[in-house]
Amino acid sequence: MTTPREAGFVMPPEWAAHEGCWMIWPERPDNWRLGAKPAQRAFAAVAAAIARFEPVTMLVSARQFENARAMLPAGVRVVEMSTNDSWARDVGCSFLVGPGGVLGGVDWPFNAWGGLEGGLYFPWDLDDQVAAKMLELTRGRRFRAPLVMEGGAIHVDGEGTVLMCEECGLNENRNRGVTRADMERMLGEYLGVNKVIWVERGVPGDETNGHIDNLACFARPGVVLLSWCDDPADPHYEVSRAAEARLAGAVDARGRALEVVRMPMPAPMAYSAEEAGGIDATASGMSRAAGERLAASYVNFYMANGAIIAPAFGTETDAPARDVLARLFPDREVVQVMAREILLGGGNIHCITQQQPATTA
Repeated sequence: MTTPREAGFVMPPEWAAHEGCWMIWPERPDNWRLGAKPAQRAFAAVAAAIARFEPVTMLVSARQFENARAMLPAGVRVVEMSTNDSWARDVGCSFLVGPGGVLGGVDWPFNAWGGLEGGLYFPWDLDDQVAAKMLELTRGRRFRAPLVMEGGAIHVDGEGTVLMCEECGLNENRNRGVTRADMERMLGEYLGVNKVIWVERGVPGDETNGHIDNLACFARPGVVLLSWCDDPADPHYEVSRAAEARLAGAVDARGRALEVVRMPMPAPMAYSAEEAGGIDATASGMSRAAGERLAASYVNFYMANGAIIAPAFGTETDAPARDVLARLFPDREVVQVMAREILLGGGNIHCITQQQPATTA
């Protein structure tokens, strides 16, 4: 039962060079409206945007293989794999790099963001197998973690520090009885980090119980991008200020104080009656209702080789968000993709992607 740390593996930062990107094709009609057709077009647009900069692999069920192949650019590799839904960040492995540049990955136990105590669907057995299958395909060394976790719950700086929300990482519906020390010990062993910086809560309306990738991320070592709200009537007003206070008072694993960059939050968005009405109701799936808040955030983007693939929502904050990204990443092209259809399913561009780091072995 060797851990990644014992074997010399660490998780690289997302801005490190990539071998490629992994995604999963959407089709679940109790999460994606109108038989997932609008979502499939959005996923195809994200895949096409990323494929300009690095190879993309799309995991697709047997029944959707021909459809996905027809909708995706020819350069996107389509691979048959069974899943329960399409969140590659959370169900896929978190790739690692080991001694000599060999590839590995953490296989996080997955319980659909809460299991039978608030989880979003049942069963989730196929999703729990995805990480192991990805490591089979890449011939990467597999490390099965001892605690339930999702890839969207963590963000590393590549220099020993990881960000996480207490709302998610210490939630009893993931790991009953887990303590802060337990979680920090596990993250150290499986990501190769030495410091966990905790913020309290995630973005309001986030049905993952506070994934960090919707709230904040490292832009580079010592610099954190934070989803920010200036409307005192919005619940995120207090969330963003509490997070900024935690971040501003923290130091990373190298002893650096953090610079916090504010990213504008889009005005609150919600399901329309038409959008909610397009989702199939089932006993084992998600609940969607008109007026329910959507957890929209511009922080939920993908760092590709030479580019930032970022969400746009067709709102007045799209341009200011793009400007923030352009200033933070002057050496990368900022590409915005209309992402409301992804948001309707409960996440965004970072949630549906998983980077595979470049290796030398």
